[in-house]
Amino acid sequence: MTQIRTLLIGTALTAFAATAALAQTARPAAGINGQAQIQTQGADVAPAAPAAQGVQPAAPAPTRLTASGSPDPLVQKRDANAQANAEYKASKKASKAELKQQQKAAKSQYKEQVRDARINQKADKQTADNEMKMNMQGGAADQDNGADVKH
Repeated sequence: MTQIRTLLIGTALTAFAATAALAQTARPAAGINGQAQIQTQGADVAPAAPAAQGVQPAAPAPTRLTASGSPDPLVQKRDANAQANAEYKASKKASKAELKQQQKAAKSQYKEQVRDARINQKADKQTADNEMKMNMQGGAADQDNGADVKH
């Protein structure tokens, strides 16, 4: 029983400490009419008080919060390396796509050349067959006329 009670108290204290730590990390920022706004990561929460009073606040242009460059040289090096890696990957991807396109064009050109060569070979064979048949028919006609045929 004491172990369960100790476990429950420990869990409650841990949850309380986590909630307190989260509350300390949220920083209120001055909003419209000097009211405090809580900034959450990725979104700005607008104050509800002016809308409750019936006053429409002017909608400011949405701004993106970006961290300024850190003066720490290790952070700068890390950021530069990340940017260089991203550029390298993009360049590599573009080069790979270009290579694939060139290979595809070369393959289609090769197939076209093979197709043309087969057509030419077939035409040459047909021409040779026709020439041979003509010679055979011409030779047979010459033999019928009594002419000497030399081979």
